[in-house]
Amino acid sequence: MRTISTPDAPKAIGPYSQAVSHGSLVFCSGQIGLEPHSGTLLANDVQGQTRQVMKNIEAVLQEAGTGLENIVKTTIYLANMADFPVVNAVYAEYFSKDNPPARATVAVTGLPLGALVEIDCIAVVDCRGR
Repeated sequence: MRTISTPDAPKAIGPYSQAVSHGSLVFCSGQIGLEPHSGTLLANDVQGQTRQVMKNIEAVLQEAGTGLENIVKTTIYLANMADFPVVNAVYAEYFSKDNPPARATVAVTGLPLGALVEIDCIAVVDCRGR
């Protein structure tokens, strides 16, 4: 098992890792729309927060030696299910229409730091030579 950490994604705000890899899998902790260097939510809207979440996930996956194209499963957590269409539209920009990852979306009563969206994922990495 290897812990993944990059300054290009927000530091964990609790006792957890940005991601952990084991074998050919990378398990990414949930990301919210924090800007990595300031640690603040950059956008007050769900569209902007979703874009930052995807940038954060991409940075963690890059550090792990993989990318968005190798995500096999995501879970989206929404503070308000009415935001689903907006989050879905932004999310769709990051994945192939022909081969998107499996996904679950759930409504929650609250997210860390008042975030509107959080996404976690599992990705595959080619572990040869790692």
